[in-house]
Amino acid sequence: MGLIEKLLGGAGTVKAAGEAASSVAEVFVPNATKKLEAAQTAYLAALQEHGAEFEYIRPGRFDRIVNGLNRLPRPVLAFGIVGLFVYAMLDPVGFAQRMVGLGYVPEPLWWLLGAVVSFYFGAREAHYFRMKKVPAVPPAELATPPDEENAALSAWRSGEKQNG
Repeated sequence: MGLIEKLLGGAGTVKAAGEAASSVAEVFVPNATKKLEAAQTAYLAALQEHGAEFEYIRPGRFDRIVNGLNRLPRPVLAFGIVGLFVYAMLDPVGFAQRMVGLGYVPEPLWWLLGAVVSFYFGAREAHYFRMKKVPAVPPAELATPPDEENAALSAWRSGEKQNG
């Protein structure tokens, strides 16, 4: 360090050269810390805006009707399957005739029915999967404890020497 300091002309010059090199490096590679801070700030701003958007909304009659209709397909499918078993036991001949009729349904229609049902339940599953994500912890909660709690760090900063 002594030779570099003599060549460049003092500690201030060395410090200025180091700062210049770091600012030139930031032109090619962005500062990761500033990038993370900006991303966190944008995330918190978006979260607050989203919360403010839905703060005072109360569902009306139409919303309640649509929510009720959205809850119907699963129970209808479940009770419908149980109903088919009951129908098969009560009227086996009629059940068999209707099952033969299902054999005449064209295969593309079965594929379409499968796609509609799988997209419906897949979208519900994706919705609940997205809702289970844990939100990011704000940086204030990740802050390190104050230096007073770390005796070794406080002693080092104050310049005390360790015995031993």
